[in-house]
Amino acid sequence: MARVLPRPRCPLTTVRRWYEDELGWPTAGPEPVELLTGLRFDVLQMPADAGRAVLRRWRQPGPVALLRARGGNRPEDRPKLLMFIAAGGAEELPGILEWLEWGTLVPDLTARGTGDRMPAPAIPTPASTASPSCGFGSREAAGWVRPPQPGYEAENSLPTTGFRTGFGDDGDAPDLVRLVSAAATECHRARMLRARIAQSDRAGGDQALAFSNASRMSAGTRPRSFTL
Repeated sequence: MARVLPRPRCPLTTVRRWYEDELGWPTAGPEPVELLTGLRFDVLQMPADAGRAVLRRWRQPGPVALLRARGGNRPEDRPKLLMFIAAGGAEELPGILEWLEWGTLVPDLTARGTGDRMPAPAIPTPASTASPSCGFGSREAAGWVRPPQPGYEAENSLPTTGFRTGFGDDGDAPDLVRLVSAAATECHRARMLRARIAQSDRAGGDQALAFSNASRMSAGTRPRSFTL
């Protein structure tokens, strides 16, 4: 049988130069290269299944990266989606969740901000040959789902706080409050679905879903986010 070889990886210096020179994003670490959050951008982190549902709502929420699964069965080992938001948004996430009446009901919706970092995704394959073309090698912990576009200030198009109908050419990107609302809703739905699947062979398996949408509506605790 023919041996399947991995796609070529960019040298670390090329990866670092692409982020620092093309995008102006500071990096850290010898290997693997990491991006510093809290300076040019923050990120919302959520399970990949919930993140994909959010992306179906909005086609232009800004750059989006995927963290690979770690190979374990723990929640923290599952693949994660990172949605880039304006710097400072991570500090506002707890307050937004509280205002949306989610509180601590969505523990898997987190953020990385000042003092944090994330793995640098593999450089996306460009449309032209002017930039380096690199594959998603076995050692990269993350890859781009929606890569940033070099040549313009990406930070100007990132979701920030305040109610708006959208921004950019298509007007499809949500403001931070609406993005958090959608993310919290989808995280809750994904968690309920995972619990239902895990308990499908047990009698009364729906008892673990005490915070289901129906029960919370009956109790008068329907999250504000469902009205946005």
